[in-house]
Formats: sequence, C-alpha cells, structure tokens
Amino acid sequence: MIHQPPAGARDLLPLEVAQKSWINDRLQEIFSRWGYQRIVTSTIEWLETLVAKQAIEPEKIIQLQQQQGAALGLRPDLTASIARAAVTKMSNSNYPQRLCYRANIFRNPPSGYHGRQLEFFQAGVELLFAGGNLADLEILLLIADCLEKLGVNQWQIVLGEVGLTQSLLAPFPASLRQQVRHCIANLDRVGLEKLSLSEELLDRALFIFDLRGDPATVLTKLNNLSLPASGQKIVGNLQFLCELLSQTATIPLTLDLSLLQSIDYYSGITFKILGYTNQQWQILGQGGRYDQLLEIYHPQGESLPGIGFALNIEALHACLLSTSGLPKETPPVDWLVIPENDQAISAAILYAQKLRNSKHLVRVELDLGTSDRANIRAYAHDCNILHLAWVDTEGQAKIEYL
Repeated sequence: MIHQPPAGARDLLPLEVAQKSWINDRLQEIFSRWGYQRIVTSTIEWLETLVAKQAIEPEKIIQLQQQQGAALGLRPDLTASIARAAVTKMSNSNYPQRLCYRANIFRNPPSGYHGRQLEFFQAGVELLFAGGNLADLEILLLIADCLEKLGVNQWQIVLGEVGLTQSLLAPFPASLRQQVRHCIANLDRVGLEKLSLSEELLDRALFIFDLRGDPATVLTKLNNLSLPASGQKIVGNLQFLCELLSQTATIPLTLDLSLLQSIDYYSGITFKILGYTNQQWQILGQGGRYDQLLEIYHPQGESLPGIGFALNIEALHACLLSTSGLPKETPPVDWLVIPENDQAISAAILYAQKLRNSKHLVRVELDLGTSDRANIRAYAHDCNILHLAWVDTEGQAKIEYL
C-alpha cells in the first residue's frame, strides 16, 4: 500500500503540473481583467457550514474527526466557504464583491464506487451582493471569455432556471414531486414513465423532460403555457437575458428547463459548461444563482444575492490536450553551473546565486559533481538545459551554448 496513493487520489508529475498551471494562470489573469480578486478559504470547515442546511448531502463530504463536539469536513465545493467568509467579513459594503479562486476540493464517491476520484481542482468566481440580469449576463460572458482565450475548440452552455422548473413541477402531488424531479434531473425517461401519474401529469412531466433546445424555440413553448405570474416573470427575464447575450457575444447556448443540479442551493439560472473532446461532450464546469445561500451564514440572517461558476481543471486539461496551446514540456533550465574542480565549488555556488538574482526569472541548476564532462553534456541535452557555465576557482566561467 505504501507504493501507491489512496484509492481515488493521484499524483501529478511535473509536465501535467506545468500544463494545469498554464490553464490556471490564464484563468486567473482573465478573472483579474474582469475585476475579480482572489480569495483563499480554509480547506477544512465545520460540517454544518458545508451542508448549507442540507443543500449538500452529508454523504458527499469527506468527514474528519470531531473538534469541540462538532464534526469537520473537507470542502466539496468553494461556494459555501466563500459565502461564509464574505457575509461575515465583507458585507459592510453596498457594492458587489467580485471574488475568484483556484483550489482543490474533495468529494466522497457514491456507495459502490470505490476508487472513483476524491480530489478535484477548480478555478472559478463568485459575484456576490449583486442580483438581476446584468449580473447573470456578466457571469455568462466571463465564461465565454475564459473558454475562448484558453482555446477550447467546441463548447456550449446549457442554461436552466430553477425557479421556473419548480413552477412547472408545482401541479404534481407533493408525494411524487421529488421523484419526478429526480427522474428529470437524471434524464431517466423510463423511470419517469413508470411513476404513478395521471395521463395529464405524465404528459406534463414528459413536456418538461423534453423542454430543451434553441432558446427562441423553448421560450415560444413556454409563452404558450398557462403559467402563474411568478412563472411568467421568470420567462420574461430569461427572454431578456437571451436577447442581451445574442447582442453582445456569440455563445453556443442551449436552454434546458430539465436542468437541475445535484447541489440544491441554486435559486435562479443554473448552467453546465460542456466541451467536446474524445468524440463526446463532457462537463467542463457548472454554476448558477444562489440568492438564498448567503443568509444561512449571515450573522443577522440577511438575504443577499450571489451567482458564480466553477471550472474543472482536469476536464479543461483533457479538452486542451489535442490543441497547440498547452506546454508540451516543462520549462527549460536556463543554466547548469559546473565547478571545474573541488576547489571551485564555492565560486560555482556564488556564480549560480548571481544568475538566480537576475531581475528576470532564470532557472539555474548546480552540478553536484557526480559525472564526467560527457555525462554532464548528455544530461544537459536530455533535460533541455540551454547553457553550461564551467566555473574555475577564480569565479570565471566558460560559457557553453547548447
């Protein structure tokens, strides 16, 4: 067992680290250009914080030993932690808070899935204390900017609306509503057809199940429905949002009113970000609006709006492997400094330090005296080292360019 990481965990070797750092660095630069500031929250939280009043199932959380009589856990996402930090330490401002992050998260796999991945790496943003269509629009435009600047070739956003879907589910008996919701969320048409529903309710359930496609077509179907005033208002907001998107960007957008996230704190628009790789669509990220989440953590229970998204770095990495953007090798070492003999060791160390103190980033290795000149040159060639510096006892270097 000591030769392998635990089931569900894995090691990242230097090239993969360099490639994922390339992705992360570009995302953070884009976030910064949009005015988002990086926040770092604790990896360990109180279990009560993480479950967010049962919006997140406790079974998904890797729980740790109890402390002060309460359970601890590893964060399964960043939103709850950032919401807690923001409303307790940053809510004295009336202005929107634009926060971004890059971090690891941990999720317990479902029962029977031993060995499934436990640790994930995410980058994302939270736009807090801002509601309305313009905040929603900013998040969707930011996603598009990220994917385009990373060089993702084929992608799309699948957009749903939790409040509207709940309104469409309202006619179902309370005893069956959760089962209908589960079948729709998991695209289980067979399971949906097996539920004890009247013909009228089954038709409605299948209508919701198939309520996805081009935004204009879906919105036309919705406008033909008899909806309560609250539902009509949501449809109007969706229509306005889709019009704004079409006027400001070219975003491949699918409207899907069957879209329901497994995390249950979303309250408005919700979305999944898909990328096409290995001849199939895979989820690159997800997010949505969560206007009831922040009040859970607010000391006075004040309700504040929020919206955000998280991008899965592993999925982005897989999607970009076939493109030309990712580094194909680790950054080269600029210099290998070699003492000519044992008496030149101190001079070589000082020479290497002088190179490292350059105002520019310079990667410098010191030869540890274990090889002859032929082996040193072979090592430098294999490791793509750019320069050799042979240092004598006087600190003078003979430079060799490779």
